[in-house]
Amino acid sequence: MTIRGWNKLYLEIVREFGYNSRLDYEAGIILGSIISSIKPSQIISDHTISSMIKNETIFVIGAGNSLNTAIPTLKKSKGIVKIVADSAAKYMTDCGIIPDIIVTDLDGDAIALKRCNKMGTIHIVHAHGDNISKLYMATSFEKILGTTQSTPYGMVRNFGGFTDGDRSVFLASHFGAKRIVLFGMDYDGTVGRFSGTKKSDRKTKLKKLNKSREILGWLSGRTKSELLTTSSHIPGFQSISYENLDSI
Repeated sequence: MTIRGWNKLYLEIVREFGYNSRLDYEAGIILGSIISSIKPSQIISDHTISSMIKNETIFVIGAGNSLNTAIPTLKKSKGIVKIVADSAAKYMTDCGIIPDIIVTDLDGDAIALKRCNKMGTIHIVHAHGDNISKLYMATSFEKILGTTQSTPYGMVRNFGGFTDGDRSVFLASHFGAKRIVLFGMDYDGTVGRFSGTKKSDRKTKLKKLNKSREILGWLSGRTKSELLTTSSHIPGFQSISYENLDSI
């Protein structure tokens, strides 16, 4: 079930950014049809995700500049489920860290997505009005769950969230994470160098990041998960240093 209040917030995002809610809806239907056509063994169930996340500490990793300093800590954190926003996947895999889950709207590094696919990563593929032409990529993933920001359809879910980064947090919250710790989720007015964002797209990216921070603050008042960040301040999140992570 979608978190209460999300649909209202989604419509506010549509108005603010000038998105086409009808295309978002159609994208969800298309992704649902694509997923229904692939092998059942490729489709990951809610139960599988829940068994990984429920009552656990979960690391959510974005592509902010602080990701560079987080890598040694992430390498040491054996056994902790790592949910990685699409744009951070390339740098993570270049550093030898394979995500357990990637949250992607398919605009990141395709080679990194394929590399993770071969290593058994679960791909949470998100459909929206601007990526319909890329949704066919979902057929190539060995482990997939579909999401939408509009009306759920078939095997496509709506857990809430706007960007890959905050959708990762919504995902962990939805499945009952005891604690969610953010790395590389920098809301400091800059575009992370690991994100691969083109110079011409940076103004829009910054606007999305500002909205993402606002959405996470909104979630903080509605989740049962403990929320921590090693990055910049987010309303409702407690700051924690890498050194103090061993105490949680």
